[in-house]
Amino acid sequence: MEAVLSPKERAQYALLAARIRRSALEMVYRATSGHIGGSFSLCEILSVLYFHELRIDPKQPDQPDRDRLVLSKGHCTPALYSALALRGYFPVEDLKQFRDIRYHMSGHAEMHHVKGVDMSTGSLGQGISAAVGMALAGKLDKKDYRVYAILGDGEIQEGQVWEAAMAAGNYHLDNLCAIVDNNNIQIDGTIEEIMSPYPIDKKFEDFGWNVICCDGHDVGAIHDALEQAKACKGKPSVIVAKTVKGRGVSFMENSCDWHGNDPNAEQYAAAAAELDAALAACEKEAAKYE
Repeated sequence: MEAVLSPKERAQYALLAARIRRSALEMVYRATSGHIGGSFSLCEILSVLYFHELRIDPKQPDQPDRDRLVLSKGHCTPALYSALALRGYFPVEDLKQFRDIRYHMSGHAEMHHVKGVDMSTGSLGQGISAAVGMALAGKLDKKDYRVYAILGDGEIQEGQVWEAAMAAGNYHLDNLCAIVDNNNIQIDGTIEEIMSPYPIDKKFEDFGWNVICCDGHDVGAIHDALEQAKACKGKPSVIVAKTVKGRGVSFMENSCDWHGNDPNAEQYAAAAAELDAALAACEKEAAKYE
């Protein structure tokens, strides 16, 4: 397994996650709509994926041998689009087009109009099936690209997810890595209250997957989990990442009220103050290594 992240790398990826989170808040506030809670829980995961793990080239977004990422929880585009912009797929200024009917940066992942999006998603449960198809195609074509799929823990209540999981295990798709954003909250309450998918790890194990658990807000732990997934041969891997819905804004954390609501002016100011303070702390830490 590759060496753990250095303190400098940890600081860099934590800073990028803070920038993604701050950008996501701005997008949702400007658009007066969007899914903020589940976007905030993804920021560290997307930071490590896009800025360390994925073999991609923003100048060649359709390069056939690139790694693929499917955001199966496709409503969390404030984080996804922010990560893509910061990675250089399109200007950060374009994020102002989010959910504006005059443009094509829609609220759910859109592959035809947003560079860097590998699959249009939003109807929950379908993204992981597409990812399985991509991974199977890679095997048949004898390609070495890897496919990553990010699912919500509420999303895995969908039966289609488990059909896809069964197929991935059956075909030994070791080029596939699923990541479950286990923030424990869905639109109407906790996942236990609505329809518990626990134990998530045992369910995937029963379908023939290699299971890895980690702290989804620790960039070093995410990195290590991804390395373990790459090292596993003969079966697909799933990372169950424990996260906090609404991470980074105290009044949004662990609340289903912030699944899909947008903040008013007062709430925006309070949230921005918290995120700006966190961003400044990350910038200070990263500056130590310049």
